[in-house]
Amino acid sequence: MRRSRLSLLLRLLHREYTVGIEAALAEAGFGDIRSGDAKVFPFVPPEGITVRDLALRAGVRKQTMAQSVDQLERSGYLERRPNPSDGRSRLIVLTDRGRAVQPAAAGAGDRIERRWADLTSPEDFEALRTLLLGLLTRIGETAPGAAERLTSIDEGRLA
Repeated sequence: MRRSRLSLLLRLLHREYTVGIEAALAEAGFGDIRSGDAKVFPFVPPEGITVRDLALRAGVRKQTMAQSVDQLERSGYLERRPNPSDGRSRLIVLTDRGRAVQPAAAGAGDRIERRWADLTSPEDFEALRTLLLGLLTRIGETAPGAAERLTSIDEGRLA
Protein backbone atom coordinates (compact mmCIF):
# COMPACT_ATOMS: atom_id res chain seq x y z
CA MET A 1 0.00 0.00 0.00
CA ARG A 2 1.30 3.42 -0.96
CA ARG A 3 1.83 5.91 1.86
CA SER A 4 0.28 9.35 1.64
CA ARG A 5 2.81 12.09 1.06
CA LEU A 6 3.34 14.30 4.07
CA SER A 7 2.98 17.37 1.84
CA LEU A 8 -0.51 16.24 0.81
CA LEU A 9 -1.53 15.58 4.41
CA LEU A 10 -0.25 18.99 5.48
CA ARG A 11 -2.03 20.67 2.57
CA LEU A 12 -5.33 18.96 3.48
CA LEU A 13 -4.96 19.97 7.13
CA HIS A 14 -4.16 23.52 6.08
CA ARG A 15 -7.26 23.59 3.90
CA GLU A 16 -9.41 22.45 6.85
CA TYR A 17 -7.78 25.08 9.04
CA THR A 18 -8.43 27.77 6.42
CA VAL A 19 -12.11 26.80 6.13
CA GLY A 20 -12.47 27.15 9.91
CA ILE A 21 -10.70 30.51 10.00
CA GLU A 22 -12.78 31.88 7.12
CA ALA A 23 -16.03 30.82 8.81
CA ALA A 24 -14.97 32.42 12.10
CA LEU A 25 -13.92 35.64 10.38
CA ALA A 26 -17.23 35.84 8.54
CA GLU A 27 -19.08 35.29 11.82
CA ALA A 28 -17.00 38.07 13.44
CA GLY A 29 -18.00 40.55 10.72
CA PHE A 30 -15.03 40.12 8.39
CA GLY A 31 -16.82 38.21 5.65
CA ASP A 32 -15.39 40.49 2.97
CA ILE A 33 -11.93 38.98 3.36
CA ARG A 34 -11.43 36.70 0.37
CA SER A 35 -10.07 33.27 1.16
CA GLY A 36 -6.66 33.82 -0.39
CA ASP A 37 -6.20 37.24 1.20
CA ALA A 38 -6.24 36.09 4.83
CA LYS A 39 -2.63 34.96 4.38
CA VAL A 40 -1.53 38.59 4.78
CA PHE A 41 -2.50 39.16 8.42
CA PRO A 42 -0.01 36.93 10.30
CA PHE A 43 2.93 38.60 8.56
CA VAL A 44 2.33 42.34 8.95
CA PRO A 45 4.38 43.70 11.87
CA PRO A 46 3.30 46.92 13.63
CA GLU A 47 6.06 48.93 11.91
CA GLY A 48 4.88 47.74 8.47
CA ILE A 49 6.44 45.64 5.75
CA THR A 50 7.07 45.90 2.02
CA VAL A 51 5.00 43.86 -0.41
CA ARG A 52 8.17 42.01 -1.42
CA ASP A 53 8.96 40.94 2.14
CA LEU A 54 5.32 40.14 2.82
CA ALA A 55 5.24 37.86 -0.22
CA LEU A 56 8.44 36.14 0.89
CA ARG A 57 7.11 35.47 4.39
CA ALA A 58 3.72 34.27 3.15
CA GLY A 59 5.32 32.04 0.54
CA VAL A 60 3.59 33.54 -2.48
CA ARG A 61 4.72 35.44 -5.57
CA LYS A 62 5.08 39.21 -5.24
CA GLN A 63 2.39 39.74 -7.89
CA THR A 64 -0.06 37.54 -5.97
CA MET A 65 0.66 39.41 -2.74
CA ALA A 66 0.25 42.78 -4.46
CA GLN A 67 -3.23 41.74 -5.58
CA SER A 68 -4.16 40.68 -2.04
CA VAL A 69 -2.80 43.93 -0.61
CA ASP A 70 -4.76 45.96 -3.17
CA GLN A 71 -7.99 44.15 -2.28
CA LEU A 72 -7.44 44.47 1.48
CA GLU A 73 -6.55 48.14 1.11
CA ARG A 74 -9.79 48.78 -0.80
CA SER A 75 -11.68 46.96 1.98
CA GLY A 76 -10.07 49.11 4.67
CA TYR A 77 -7.83 46.49 6.32
CA LEU A 78 -4.47 47.83 5.12
CA GLU A 79 -2.90 51.10 4.13
CA ARG A 80 0.31 52.04 2.39
CA ARG A 81 2.72 54.47 4.03
CA PRO A 82 6.03 55.93 2.88
CA ASN A 83 9.01 53.75 3.74
CA PRO A 84 11.38 55.92 5.80
CA SER A 85 14.38 53.74 4.89
CA ASP A 86 13.66 53.55 1.14
CA GLY A 87 11.84 56.35 -0.65
CA ARG A 88 11.17 54.08 -3.65
CA SER A 89 8.98 51.64 -1.71
CA ARG A 90 6.00 51.83 0.57
CA LEU A 91 5.22 49.96 3.76
CA ILE A 92 2.04 47.97 4.24
CA VAL A 93 0.48 48.52 7.67
CA LEU A 94 -2.72 47.31 9.28
CA THR A 95 -5.52 49.78 9.88
CA ASP A 96 -7.60 49.57 13.07
CA ARG A 97 -9.98 47.27 11.20
CA GLY A 98 -7.04 45.15 10.04
CA ARG A 99 -5.67 44.87 13.57
CA ALA A 100 -9.10 43.66 14.73
CA VAL A 101 -8.81 40.67 12.38
CA GLN A 102 -5.74 39.25 14.15
CA PRO A 103 -7.36 38.39 17.53
CA ALA A 104 -10.46 37.01 15.78
CA ALA A 105 -8.31 34.77 13.60
CA ALA A 106 -6.07 33.78 16.51
CA GLY A 107 -9.08 32.82 18.65
CA ALA A 108 -10.48 30.75 15.80
CA GLY A 109 -7.09 29.09 15.34
CA ASP A 110 -6.98 28.22 19.03
CA ARG A 111 -10.45 26.64 18.83
CA ILE A 112 -9.49 24.62 15.76
CA GLU A 113 -6.32 23.33 17.41
CA ARG A 114 -8.21 22.39 20.61
CA ARG A 115 -10.69 20.45 18.49
CA TRP A 116 -7.89 18.64 16.68
CA ALA A 117 -6.20 17.85 19.98
CA ASP A 118 -9.50 16.39 21.21
CA LEU A 119 -9.77 14.30 18.02
CA THR A 120 -6.33 12.78 18.63
CA SER A 121 -5.11 13.43 22.14
CA PRO A 122 -3.52 16.52 23.67
CA GLU A 123 -0.24 14.61 24.02
CA ASP A 124 -0.21 13.40 20.41
CA PHE A 125 -1.13 16.84 19.14
CA GLU A 126 1.71 18.48 21.11
CA ALA A 127 4.11 15.78 19.91
CA LEU A 128 3.12 16.59 16.32
CA ARG A 129 3.63 20.31 16.96
CA THR A 130 7.06 19.63 18.51
CA LEU A 131 8.12 17.42 15.59
CA LEU A 132 7.01 19.95 12.98
CA LEU A 133 8.66 22.84 14.82
CA GLY A 134 11.87 20.83 15.10
CA LEU A 135 11.81 20.06 11.39
CA LEU A 136 11.17 23.70 10.49
CA THR A 137 13.95 24.83 12.80
CA ARG A 138 16.43 22.43 11.18
CA ILE A 139 15.32 23.55 7.71
CA GLY A 140 15.84 27.16 8.77
CA GLU A 141 19.32 26.35 10.02
CA THR A 142 20.44 24.41 6.96
CA ALA A 143 18.60 25.63 3.85
CA PRO A 144 19.75 28.86 2.20
CA GLY A 145 17.11 31.59 2.62
CA ALA A 146 14.77 29.41 4.66
CA ALA A 147 15.18 31.31 7.93
CA GLU A 148 13.79 34.45 6.28
CA ARG A 149 10.80 32.54 4.90
CA LEU A 150 10.13 30.90 8.26
CA THR A 151 9.18 34.13 10.02
CA SER A 152 5.86 35.43 11.26
CA ILE A 153 4.95 38.15 13.72
CA ASP A 154 3.34 35.57 16.02
CA GLU A 155 6.23 33.15 16.35
CA GLY A 156 9.20 35.27 15.33
CA ARG A 157 12.02 33.47 13.62
CA LEU A 158 11.76 29.73 13.95
CA ALA A 159 15.49 29.29 13.46
